[in-house]
Amino acid sequence: MRFLKAMAEALFVDFEEMAISVDQVVDNVHQFFALVGGTKAKEISASLRLAELAMAPFFTELSVADRKDRIINRMRDSQLDAFQDMAKLRSILYFGYYGHWIDPTGRTNLDGGQSANRDNPVLKQIGFTLPKFRTRGPGEVPLERVEGREIAPEHVLKIDQVPQDIDVIVVGSGSGGAVSAYNLAKRGYKVLVIEAGPFHPSPDITHEERAMVPALFKHGALQSSRDNDFIVFQGRNVGGSPTINNGICLRMKGDRLSHPDAADVFAKWASIGAPIDEARFMASYDALAADLGLAPAEPRSGKTNGTHLIRGWDQFAAGSDDPWFKAAKAGGWVTKNFGPPGTPNACAYCGYCNTGCPYGRKMAMAQTYLPWACARHGARILPDTKVDKILWARGTGAKRRATGVQVVDNDGMPHVIQARKGVVVAAGTIASSLLLDRSGIGGTGYQISLNVASPIIALMPAGATPAWDEDQMTSVVDCGQFLLESHFQPPLSMSSMMPGWFGEMDKRMRAYSRICSAGILFPADRRGNLVGGKLDIKLQQDDLAMIRRASATLARVHFAAGALEVYPALLKGQTLTPAMDIDAFYRSAVIEQDDITLSSSHPQGGNPMHQDPNEGVVDLECRLHGAENVLVTDASVFPSCIRVNAQYTTMAMAHYATGYGDVFAG
Repeated sequence: MRFLKAMAEALFVDFEEMAISVDQVVDNVHQFFALVGGTKAKEISASLRLAELAMAPFFTELSVADRKDRIINRMRDSQLDAFQDMAKLRSILYFGYYGHWIDPTGRTNLDGGQSANRDNPVLKQIGFTLPKFRTRGPGEVPLERVEGREIAPEHVLKIDQVPQDIDVIVVGSGSGGAVSAYNLAKRGYKVLVIEAGPFHPSPDITHEERAMVPALFKHGALQSSRDNDFIVFQGRNVGGSPTINNGICLRMKGDRLSHPDAADVFAKWASIGAPIDEARFMASYDALAADLGLAPAEPRSGKTNGTHLIRGWDQFAAGSDDPWFKAAKAGGWVTKNFGPPGTPNACAYCGYCNTGCPYGRKMAMAQTYLPWACARHGARILPDTKVDKILWARGTGAKRRATGVQVVDNDGMPHVIQARKGVVVAAGTIASSLLLDRSGIGGTGYQISLNVASPIIALMPAGATPAWDEDQMTSVVDCGQFLLESHFQPPLSMSSMMPGWFGEMDKRMRAYSRICSAGILFPADRRGNLVGGKLDIKLQQDDLAMIRRASATLARVHFAAGALEVYPALLKGQTLTPAMDIDAFYRSAVIEQDDITLSSSHPQGGNPMHQDPNEGVVDLECRLHGAENVLVTDASVFPSCIRVNAQYTTMAMAHYATGYGDVFAG
């Protein structure tokens, strides 16, 4: 595309040296769009056409210098919402550069393309070494695959192989669906798990971010809110979001790292009509911890970036008079479902957690509850299949009864699959809400919450061990009102997080081995609804004030850990230094929600639990109001925001609903 190339020439004009050509960058972007496919690729193409119109007249005919000036005036420095949205196109072109991958041939494809990319010019330019070629010393974990954890291929069906005598259909294979499927299959039900995404076992996963992101994420990790102010990350694969998340397992109450004055989520739920059994829920946490071998991340897996946050927080908090910070516990190693830690199968900290683990070392759903349900109890999995709606018959009294589902296969063909006992919906906040709406259920898609995240990157003095040679996320600080979480990203993903334009972007990415990174996480409680199938969410003034407070705190933590510069996730790409008035900076820089990069991997609500059918979608046992035999067992039933990473609590909710008695008896 001529416009895309013209944009790229201007964005890269001040790079000290181009490791690949602009034509190659544009070709990489086109390849990514082709892999994303579907409606999102069309949406991006439409955005590019609108951007071309907005940059007119004669943008492609201008000199590169004049194009750069127009990008500065109309994108980087604009306060108009439409132009700020278009400015986000910069990240697509930058990850076309930093996500460059040499397609392997012959024997160089035996290691997922790592040998073919040993001398990848972009990776060499930023000083990054692929996992295969890193030196591991005594006491470190070898980068080898753990065998025997995967779903057997014969347990993954095609549509024409689905049996006619299915008892229970589970829609979705992530945290809620996998736990539900396992519990129900263990009880003797013939279970079919239907997943809209593809099946990619660990041996099929590589370190090619350009390919793995569209293969494993919904909409190629470009799913956005209705106004494009938020990116919402969700997995779309057999195993769901745990395939591509960081394995964080924080309890919403009583976690060893919880702030002592943090809001009591159980009490909040009870106050709004969802008084669930707290003791039973905590027992579900315990059962999952035993199954998965949950334990704190090992310090060796977070030796630079994880330690950076802990050290910085300790230094910062020691000098703070803020009562929230004085009461907070010391930063610590977060509990994870990787490894498990302390065993021969421990995390090998390759740093690619968010694009799947090629080494099978996550205790994710596709390595635990799904293969256990299949191998031990006869469950089966149908991938690449979208459930269009639940089919109904008249039940007892005024209630309806699910008889099965109508699905659409990967070729767009409709099919009906019968369920003799019931249906479990666990497709995630957005997909579950839309499915129930298509199935004739009212009141779905409302009161959606997000744990909102924003990254802040720090430049450290030269000489430290690179942060890219470790687990992406290992340490956390619970500040009570918000969390600080360490995280790092491989090159393509880091380029999408790194603020900066033109030569400044080049300078920052060339210092890749000197940066540390962390992010803020705060609850935006019941701020969103689904409108036209997309998330519509507007932060309030107190949310924006919390963003400024949390971001300023994290910047100070970075400086306390020794940072020379800090790069907030702001559109203009400003730099913070230790001598600056950080609070004043954020007061002027963050006025609206689109002034700062915001994302969430934890959408919650939409089908909230409530004892009153007029106020909620499911009852206190996760049963769909007005239906005899439909459960909803994912984060969409959360009555309010849980404040911490959602994976563990989603699994616990599914266990709470399906792990105590026969839910489909009678």
